[in-house]
Amino acid sequence: MQKANYITREGYLALDRELKYLWKEERPRVTQAVSDAAALGDRSENAEYIYGKRRLREIDRRVRFLTKRLEILKIVDPDPRQEGKVFFGAWVKLEDDSGKLHIYRIVGTDEFDPKRNWISINSPVARALIGHKIDDEISVVTPNGKTYYVIVDISYQKLDD
Repeated sequence: MQKANYITREGYLALDRELKYLWKEERPRVTQAVSDAAALGDRSENAEYIYGKRRLREIDRRVRFLTKRLEILKIVDPDPRQEGKVFFGAWVKLEDDSGKLHIYRIVGTDEFDPKRNWISINSPVARALIGHKIDDEISVVTPNGKTYYVIVDISYQKLDD
């Protein structure tokens, strides 16, 4: 299965902000700290120098990744024609068999966040939801067996709990 390179506009802007912060603020600050530590003399036992060089490599690695990733990501904005159906970027309220409500937002792989209930477009739940409407029943295969949900609400704005 091919992974989707989709991202919400807010997700793209967050990655872009991170890239700019790393490149324009964090890297110059760490570079200066490494330079100051190097001026102190023996670098082999200089913890500030060693840590700073390691941090610079981490920053450079992340900057390279973000630069390449931002080039291939496709921003997907909600379309008014999507209203009433589940597509990328939707907030979906589901009810499981026991009556418990779950709210998820379908986002790209670069922005999924379990703490915020943001699930990847490539996740089994998101794949099962795509294209469905309110009151549709979906089933999701989980390690514990099949789980059934009913779609209670769909919105392209944040849903209330």
